[in-house]
Amino acid sequence: MKIKAIRGMNDILPQDTPLWLYLEDTVRRVVSSYGYSQIRMPIVELTELFKRSIGEVTDIVEKEMYTFKDRNDESLALRPEGTAGCVRAGEENGLFFNQLQRLWYMGPMFRYERPQKGRYRQFHQIGVEAFGMQGPDIDAELILMTARLWQQLGLAGNVQLELNSLGSSQARARYRDELVVYLRTVEKDLDEDSRRRLDSNPLRILDSKNPHTQELLDGAPVFGDFIDPESKAHFEQLQSILRAAGVDYQLNPRLVRGLDYYGKTVFEWVTHDLGAQGTVCAGGRYDGLVEQLGGRAVPAVGFALGVERVILMLQTLEREPAGLNTVADIYIVAAGEGTDVVALSLAEKAREALPGQRVQVNCGGGGFKSQLKRADKSGAQYALIIGEAELQSEEVTLKPLRGNGDQQKIARNSLIEHLQTLMSAEL
Repeated sequence: MKIKAIRGMNDILPQDTPLWLYLEDTVRRVVSSYGYSQIRMPIVELTELFKRSIGEVTDIVEKEMYTFKDRNDESLALRPEGTAGCVRAGEENGLFFNQLQRLWYMGPMFRYERPQKGRYRQFHQIGVEAFGMQGPDIDAELILMTARLWQQLGLAGNVQLELNSLGSSQARARYRDELVVYLRTVEKDLDEDSRRRLDSNPLRILDSKNPHTQELLDGAPVFGDFIDPESKAHFEQLQSILRAAGVDYQLNPRLVRGLDYYGKTVFEWVTHDLGAQGTVCAGGRYDGLVEQLGGRAVPAVGFALGVERVILMLQTLEREPAGLNTVADIYIVAAGEGTDVVALSLAEKAREALPGQRVQVNCGGGGFKSQLKRADKSGAQYALIIGEAELQSEEVTLKPLRGNGDQQKIARNSLIEHLQTLMSAEL
């Protein structure tokens, strides 16, 4: 019986990785332009980290987290999200005391849930976190950063920004009590998930995808009526910055985050191009989390972007850049006894003299026709042909594979100089 991958944990195959690299490189370029530094955290953390940060009564901790005991009988978990680990790393390594930090990370996360298109048990997130800044300006910076990212990816017209404020913890507690009072009057009509959340996490009911539950919520108390003045001023200032920057947004009073540590600003970028999986990026402010995990109080805000969902958007909307699957710029064909020695040596010289150019040598034999097919399939601009005749005359045949250039023979000792001239003319 063949061993297969675990359900919901997928291989990313060679034909797909170029698009992943394109997205990752674009993100790296954008976040770096804002002065953010990369941090890399372990995939495995103490289970207690996520219980204390995410909340023991959330779906993630109750049903979705991969936990196990190690040989020391400690409970460990595969990380279900990145913010808690980033906070733990920052606090443990003294990054927060009297310092401002702008950090970002990328990597796999793990949740046990029913796999579906765009949602997997091993999934990938790109996270950005900012610590030590309490004003709405840093909230706005993160939103502007995401807007720039959509622009760079060609997706700006396919995503919509939704905003809300959850206010202070005291304001949320008052609203929570009033919401529960109302929901008790319609409890029998709520969907099963919402009834379960009524005691443990009632704010999540606002985010229910059940149409009937959403109709029932029309009569619920309005969150905005409970927001404290300081949070309201923070939110209004954030909106004025976004308007001045030309960022369109919609206010969504039912927008909440699924994790307990959020307060004040919350936002989501949503799309109608992925069906039910409409959120591609989400975040907000979590000023109490560092203290909740044992450190001093540190203001913080961040967001996470679902890599698989953005990849799916790029594919669905056909926004993949041309030439992504090109693996070579120059392909060296070597046919005949002794030609492989010259080909491999020549390839090394070309790589040395032409940094950034991809040079692939035919390996594994094959005739001229089959090798030229491989050269064409590689996406290379040029094939360098070394046969027995070229070996004898110490020449190389240069064959353009794209465009209308002429095939020509070039002395081997002047080939590199010729290629340098050729490539620099194309830049």
